[in-house]
Amino acid sequence: MTIQADRVAPGRLARGTILAAATLTIMAPAGIAPSLPEMGEVYADQPGADLLVRLTVTVTSLMIALTAPISGVLADRVGRRPLLVSSLVLYAVSGSAGYFIADLYLLLATRALLGVAVGGIMTTVSATITDWFDGPKRSSFLGLQQVFTSLGGVVFLPLAGLLANFGWRVPFWIYAVGAVVALFAVLVVRDQPRDLPAPSSRGRMMTGRVLAVYAVALIATLAFYMAPTQVPFLLTDFAVGPAVVGVVVAGSTLTSALGAFGFPALRKRLRSTAITLVSLALLGAGWLLAGAFDTVIGVAVGLLVGGVGVGFAVPNLNLLLSELAAPHWRGRILSGLVTAIFLGQFLSPLVVQPLVQAAGVGGAFTWAGLVMVAGAALAAAGMWKRSTHGKEVR
Repeated sequence: MTIQADRVAPGRLARGTILAAATLTIMAPAGIAPSLPEMGEVYADQPGADLLVRLTVTVTSLMIALTAPISGVLADRVGRRPLLVSSLVLYAVSGSAGYFIADLYLLLATRALLGVAVGGIMTTVSATITDWFDGPKRSSFLGLQQVFTSLGGVVFLPLAGLLANFGWRVPFWIYAVGAVVALFAVLVVRDQPRDLPAPSSRGRMMTGRVLAVYAVALIATLAFYMAPTQVPFLLTDFAVGPAVVGVVVAGSTLTSALGAFGFPALRKRLRSTAITLVSLALLGAGWLLAGAFDTVIGVAVGLLVGGVGVGFAVPNLNLLLSELAAPHWRGRILSGLVTAIFLGQFLSPLVVQPLVQAAGVGGAFTWAGLVMVAGAALAAAGMWKRSTHGKEVR
């Protein structure tokens, strides 16, 4: 039993601000990737510089994964808006600080703080959306969230590459956009009253279904992040330049946005479990194509197909968790999804490397694709069997 709270529909500026915040998240760790070669030259005389320079990207993802649960607790206890505004300010300060900092270890510290900020932004954006909307409107806006998240990578990463031509420090200014979004958040975003639980019906926060959603997100991200971490090596044998590699990898991000855009229509026809299986099957089929064809076009087509699967998966998992979570725990439950996604990013090259050593990069894509397609097929068969025995599957 819950005590119902009156909701006020958010205005266009409020909705636009939340979507703008979403664009700042996924691209944050890799936003300085184009600067890494020159950064490596600048710090070449420092012991361990080769590893430390690369850690400026991965430490952000790791900190997002580690601190998102704390953001979830804060979002539930102090409110979405205060955490969103403070996270956006921290994003702007810690991200753009790289332009001024000369010490490599201090730069790593600011990149870690950037991860804390991104974890807060992602958690509050998802929690705010699920507070604002119910039913089809929630599905639609969660799809838009993923569209804008993906488009952030499509827009900001090429922009970072362009700015890197003027100096390796210049791309750090991209993060200053967070200050502009923070200003709008202060002016137009308001916390929505949440349904309050009756004292006797607080229930459990973590359930088997919630943990299963986290596991799916982790596995899907482990596989999907093979695109930026392994495709450059897969394309080496085709004698293509960095520009072509960038376009091929960006294609998966673009189709991810297209998949997310089509998610609300798909949700009207299929249950969440079915969409999860379709997503994994598409990702697996794409990786099978990428591993099977020894051409740039074949790899590109595979990544495009896999991107659609991820575009379906992320808003679907967000929606499923929002339906499973009680309002007073929603921030904490959704923060777990953020952790799963970025932990998957961080672990992907480590988990996949033994497979690459055993079967080659192309073979790693093939085996990953086979596992996902086979797993989706077996799960679909089990779901069909349960439905024939009268058991409802959500």
